[in-house]
Amino acid sequence: MTGPELRAQSFEIAWRYLNQSGLLTGEPKDSARFILNRIDRMMLRGERRRLLLSNAAIDAYRLRPLLVTLDA
Repeated sequence: MTGPELRAQSFEIAWRYLNQSGLLTGEPKDSARFILNRIDRMMLRGERRRLLLSNAAIDAYRLRPLLVTLDA
């Protein structure tokens, strides 16, 4: 499997899980960027296990700090 295929499959697994579980919040582009960033960083370190990449992205997304905007 090529790098782009691995990246796409890992992203699809993470996105589908987060979407179906109702955990995706905010702008879809921002969420996608966050998930892909996590996958890319792990791939740059040599990780090639698809489920590990997707699960790490899911965990990172679930634990990410959320920006809260308060009306003044």
